[in-house]
Order: sequence, then structure tokens, then C-alpha cells
Amino acid sequence: MSYQETIQLNQVKVTSEFWQRYRDLVVKEVLPYQWQVMNDQANIDIADDPQNNGQDKNSHAIANLKIAAGRETGHHYGFPFQDTDVYKWLEAAAYSFSYHQDDNLKKITDELINLIADAQDEDGYLSTYFQIDEPERKFKRLQQSHELYTMGHYIEAGVAYYQATGNKKALQIAERMADCIDQNFGLKENQIHGYDGHPEVELALVRLFEVTQEQRYLDLAHYFLNQRGQNPEFFDEQIKSDGEERDLIAGMRDFTRRYYQAAEPIKDQQTADGHAVRVVYLCTGMAMVARHTDDQELLTACKRFWNDIVKRRMYITGNIGSTTTGEAFTYDYDLPNDTMYGETCASVGMSFFAKEMLKIEAKGEYGDVLEKELFNGALGGMSLDGKHFFYVNPLEADPAASKSNPGKSHILTHRADWFGCACCPANLARLITSVDQYIYTVHDNTILSHQFIANKANFSDGITVTQNNNFPWQGDINYHLENDNHKSFQFGIRIPQWSQDNLSVSVNGKQADVTIEDGFIYLTVNQANIDIELTLNMTTKLMRSSNRVKDNFGQIAVTRGPLVYAAEEADNEIPLWDYHVATEDDVTTYAYHADLLGGVGVIHLQATRERLDSADDALYQTLAEAPVKDKARLTLVPYYSWTNRSNGQMRVWLYR
Repeated sequence: MSYQETIQLNQVKVTSEFWQRYRDLVVKEVLPYQWQVMNDQANIDIADDPQNNGQDKNSHAIANLKIAAGRETGHHYGFPFQDTDVYKWLEAAAYSFSYHQDDNLKKITDELINLIADAQDEDGYLSTYFQIDEPERKFKRLQQSHELYTMGHYIEAGVAYYQATGNKKALQIAERMADCIDQNFGLKENQIHGYDGHPEVELALVRLFEVTQEQRYLDLAHYFLNQRGQNPEFFDEQIKSDGEERDLIAGMRDFTRRYYQAAEPIKDQQTADGHAVRVVYLCTGMAMVARHTDDQELLTACKRFWNDIVKRRMYITGNIGSTTTGEAFTYDYDLPNDTMYGETCASVGMSFFAKEMLKIEAKGEYGDVLEKELFNGALGGMSLDGKHFFYVNPLEADPAASKSNPGKSHILTHRADWFGCACCPANLARLITSVDQYIYTVHDNTILSHQFIANKANFSDGITVTQNNNFPWQGDINYHLENDNHKSFQFGIRIPQWSQDNLSVSVNGKQADVTIEDGFIYLTVNQANIDIELTLNMTTKLMRSSNRVKDNFGQIAVTRGPLVYAAEEADNEIPLWDYHVATEDDVTTYAYHADLLGGVGVIHLQATRERLDSADDALYQTLAEAPVKDKARLTLVPYYSWTNRSNGQMRVWLYR
């Protein structure tokens, strides 16, 4: 099962107008802004933090590292995992160097590597909260400490920075961290027979293994996955020993073992339960280890979790996490729209999971979900100016409800400057700057093109693939393949589920007869040059959810291509729940507006609208007193772009 590459992907240059705008935005606005925030130099307001963390405008993330390094004095500030804001930012910066060399940024990041090296203990340990304020509690309360999670995020950043710049110190820090973890964790008598409460280090260790080929790191990742849930009382035993009331994060003791994916061994866990980000980070690590070790039990668990999430627990936008209580999954088909969570980090993590599953098998569904996350669930987490962010991504929102209903206070109707728990902004930045790594996957002698993001890609053996398109606004996808050495290989193109009912493919100007195999079509390439033209079905679709989802019963959502659309107050009279959408043929119109929201396609729907009762009318009335209905028209914009103009109501699901 472990996939081999006889063709190597060397470099991908993104040329997509849509994605290059975002990648440039990260370089020009997001990275400088986040650096200012982490250095406490930005004038920000985090009073709207949906988690109500109660922190002021400071991040203090860089200051924590300086204190740990002995460059400053003071106490740790923020969460135990505050360091990870810095590490994810560093990783995003590393990826940005592949398309935007910036000497000034490089000076900052090189100095940051030096600071991190100075902050690291001699034995490789690095988690500033414990180094500064509670050194005697290292690895003593793993349910809450996020120590391995924190070091895992540096390991990812260190690997990325080494690969981007050749900076050996960045990699050495990561290796020393992994060696420290390897020394402290395992099944030997003097080791901790446990794991972190927040999965992450597993996938990070595999990334370190892939660049160093040090087998110990892969074995350690495998150990953490196999050990999870073997002793369901592990966290409880640590808490009792450390002191019941000495919580590192308030309320974390109240969650069940299933919340931490620790109630039983992974191979026995049947559903995707608990904190959504933990689940998909765990699944990503599982998929990576399964691919390298051929562990069939882990692979089976990956597919089981995938099916539960995608078929029963995922929003139409790709967002996951149904409740604010613990940012968690709940149960199958429980998908409320106005109290949901849908954390941005969870969509980023789901992108990781899909990418790794594509490396295991060529299955179009993985590419479909990756596309859904990239264009909807994840992308909606950042404003068009790059300086405001969503932690929570609802599918229905109302400022009045968020202000006055405590059960909806976590639902913001405008993106915030920053958060006390600021995991999402830098996580999204690293996804966008590395999106070139999400377009192709190579299996043996097959190149899979599974994302329609215009690019020029160079492979080994003199193979070049140039993809041109105006996606996601138009469905004409053009490929030009150059094969200098006349190598014979397979070229697979994903046919999205939303387009499989109307497919047109031509090769060198001639219509091709192709068969869809598990979501892909395959063409044999052995000539020097080949041109492929794929036309996808970009008609607007009115979608329903399974009638097992009570929250969407009798409602429809609107999609076009990969995009989910939303109605918002900026374009429509409120209340938005007052519209009933026509569902007959030819009830929608579409037009692209270059001057709106950075350039978006807009959909108009025919509808009827009930006249609102007077405030003096009875609260409850008979059907004989039904309100008058007027003809109306709804305007919809892509979900990712909502609330970039004004703070108002929004709905994805509309009444029929």
C-alpha cells in the first residue's frame, strides 16, 4: 500500500488569478500583520473573541520565547500552546519563499530561528509556559498541556523552513525536539506510557522522518497512535498525581475520554467523536503512518472516520464541528446552522486529511472534499483585507441573535481582528501559501491532477504540465503536457461529483471517449506534446441535504461548481428567513462582477416573500389569517466572501 513514485514532482508555480490574489495577500498583508500582533505592536481589539477567553489586546507570543531564551524577564502570558501561533506563522512564511522571495522577511525568520534555538532547553524540550513558570510540571498533565502539540507545530515549521531555505539550524531544533520526545515517551520502564491530549505530533514526526529518513521518528509517531486509548485512565491518573484542581485550561477536566479520542484504542473507535480539530489532525497522522508502515488497521480506521465525517457529520461547505461546547462533533446528522462551530482550523485539518488520503489511493471523493475545503470551509475564515478572521464559520447568522442570545454569542457576523486563542489565522495562512502542494499527487507512474488551480508544474523525466483556467468562475480546463523524453505514463484528471452528469473531454482537438474510474479519468501519455481540454458542468444547482438532517428539512442550498452560495443582508431585504425559493427550471441567473468582492460570480434566484406581520398582530394566528406573499428576488454571493461589506444577516439554507 505504501505509495511509490517513479515520477517526481519538482516544482509547481501557481498562476491562478483567484489563488495568486490570496497568496499575494498573505505576503503583503497577512504575514506582516500577524508578525505585528505576535510582537504586541498592532492596535487590535479581541473583545469579540467568540471563545470569551478574556485576554486583552496582547499576544505576547514572541515575548514568551524571549523570556524562555533569557533575553527578557517576566512571566508567561496566554495559553500553554501560545508558542504555536509563532510556529504556524513561520511555516507560512517558509512556504511563501517558494513564490515570493523577500530579503527583509528572510532576515526576520532567520533571527526567529535563532531565538527559538536560544529558547530550547539543552535536552531539546521547548514549551515556554512550562520553561518559564512551571518547569516541575513538564509532561505531567498531558490532557491539557499541549506540550507535544506545541513541539509538533515547531517540527512542521522547522522542516518547512529547512526545505525552503536550507537553514540547518531550523532542522536541528526539530530533531532535538523529536529526540527529547523519543527519550521521554515509550513503553520502557522509565518512560511515559502516554500521549498528548491534542493530536498533532504524530503527523509532524512523519514529516520529520520524510526529510531525515530517521526511522525512530516514524516509529515514535506509530507508537503514539497505537498507545492512544490503550489505558483509558492515563489522563485521569496524571491529573490525580499532578493535583486535581491544578488545571492548565479551565474546564478541560470536564470532557469525556471520547472527546480526546482516548476512550479506547484507535482500531476500536467507530465514529469521529470529540474535538473536531483533534480528530482530523489525528486522522492525518494515521494516514501518513499507515502509508509508510502498511498498517492496515490504521488505514481501516482512517476510512471509517472519513466516511463518518463526510457522509454524516460535515456541512455542505466542508466545515465540521456541530457544537460550541468543546468545538466538537456531536452525533450523526446533527448539523445545526445557527449554533454550529465549524472552526477554521478544522477545515484546514480536513484539507490535510484529504491530501494524505489521496496519497494512499486515487479516489475522487478525497479531491472533492479537498476542493470543498479550499474554496469554502477554510477560505471563509479570512477577510478580503487579510486582517480579520473567523474562528467560527456559521451557515446562518443574525447580529441580533449573536448579541442577545447567549447560546449564539460565539457566532460573529463580522470577522475579528484577533483572538485570545489565535490558532486559526496562521493555520489558514500556511494552507494558502502551500496550496501549490495540494494540486497534484503522484502514484508510481501516474500523475493525478485533482485540483483545478491554474499552474505550471515541472516533474522528473522532462515532464511539464501547464494547466490554464478561470476556475472557479468558468469550467473550461486546459492542459498542455510536454514530455521531452517520450516517457510513457498515465495522466489522471479528477472529475468532480458536481460535474459527472455532463462531461466533455478532447485530446489534441479530438473528442475522447473516457470512463470515470473512482472519480478520475485516465489518459496514456507517450508522445512529446499533448493538449487536453476538459469542460466541466458549471450550471447552478439547487441542493438538498439528507432528510435525516432535521435542521435543513424543507430547505435548499445553492451551489455552482465548487462554490457554495449564501444570501446576506448587504444584497437583500431582511429577514432572510422570510424568502421561499422557487425550484423549477430556469429560476436562477448568473453573472460575474469583477468590481464586487474582489471579483465574484453572483447568482439571482426567483422567490416569494411573506409580508411581515405587524408588531401589533397576535403572536399566534390561524392559517386562515395567512400573510400575503409577494414576488421577490434573492441575490447570492460565494459563501467565502460573506460579511466583507457590512455586518448583517446571512443564510446558506433557504426555504423552498
